[in-house]
Amino acid sequence: MKKITIVTAAVLALSAPLALFAADHDHMNMGRGDHSMMEMGDTAHQEVIDGVKAVFKVMSMKEHMKASNMEMPKGMKETHHIMVEFKDAKSGQALTEGDVKVKVLGPDKAELAKDLMGMQGHFGADFDLSKKGTYGVMCKFQLKDGKVRSAKFWYTVK
Repeated sequence: MKKITIVTAAVLALSAPLALFAADHDHMNMGRGDHSMMEMGDTAHQEVIDGVKAVFKVMSMKEHMKASNMEMPKGMKETHHIMVEFKDAKSGQALTEGDVKVKVLGPDKAELAKDLMGMQGHFGADFDLSKKGTYGVMCKFQLKDGKVRSAKFWYTVK
């Protein structure tokens, strides 16, 4: 019993910094001055799906970390940040609540799926796009209205 208590305490102590980082991600400065993160990076794709305008951007991790006023962590294997901003197509109002999942199919046919985290008006996550070639990006999202929507596009890394 004492061993389980010690192991549990150790796991909680080691996971606390990760939980704090994840919780703080929503509040960090995600842009330079008055510019939002969505103003940076390549617009990879945009479309209107059932009344929601989705704008996808892709930026290098180097550019993303610089915009976030952070240092590149050593040993980080993710090379790009994929983000998406949702707006009501009629009113232009930002839609910032919901669940967003992205699956990336690499040029080598390897798949990587992640949940995107809400961050200051958009959703984003880091991906390994280190191989040159064309990537298939598939996004499935359910916003506050409860409708499940999806978008797909190709993104080329040169």
